[in-house]
Order: sequence, then structure tokens, then C-alpha cells
Amino acid sequence: MTDGLTLDEQLCFPLYAASRAMTAAYRPKLEQLGLTYPQYLVMLALWERDGRSVGELGTALELDSGTLSPLLKRLEATGFVQRRRAADDERRVDIMLTEHGRAVRAAACAIPTEMAQAAGLTGDEAVALRTLLRKLTDSLTEK
Repeated sequence: MTDGLTLDEQLCFPLYAASRAMTAAYRPKLEQLGLTYPQYLVMLALWERDGRSVGELGTALELDSGTLSPLLKRLEATGFVQRRRAADDERRVDIMLTEHGRAVRAAACAIPTEMAQAAGLTGDEAVALRTLLRKLTDSLTEK
């Protein structure tokens, strides 16, 4: 009989290992673009909708401002984005893609397909996994 305290019986360990493996698989592709994985996530959100506020980005990426601010500063320092105070509300900082930030999108277009192939999942399996992971995240973050 087992008490459930083995790695094989945990849900957290395969999620942790898969997350590390996924991030490692992205690394060489993103290094070519001059991005880290967290920076890539910010860029995805901005390529989806440019001109988001820091708060909107934090909500979309599920990151607090203490984590997001250094990412945005680094992206600004490397020429991907520009931070601007909103004209209608000086407390709000909007994040805008630079010309360079928009141009990098074209080079990043192949990454999702390459990563889907590397993951070794069928399209249906990938959709099912995303659905389950969102369900898990929602369940664990409900208040």
C-alpha cells in the first residue's frame, strides 16, 4: 500500500517537468529573436493587441506588476517596446510595440508550428491538453 508520496503519484511533478522541458525547447528559438520565454509571452500579448496598459498585460499574463515591470523595462531597453503614460490618465502606463517589436513578429511566426511538432501531440491532443490545463488553473485560482 502507498501513502501517495511518490513522484509518480503526483500531479505537480509532471506539470513541473513538462513546464521546464517546454521552456528549454523554446530557448534556442527565442534566443535567435533576442527574447527570453517570459518576454516572448509579453510580446505574444502585444502582437495580439498592441497598446495594452501594464495592468491589462498583467491580467492577460497572470503576472503581478512586480514581476511584469522588470520584463517591460528590459523589453524597452532592447528596443522591442515603448512605455508611455496614458494621456487621459497619468497613473496608467501603456505599452506600445516599436517598429522593431512589430518586425520580430514575422520571425516568430514559425515558432508555434515548430513547437507543436516538437511536443509530439496531435492537434486534438493539444486542444484537449490546453483545455485541461486551463481547467486546472481556473480551479486552483478560484477564490
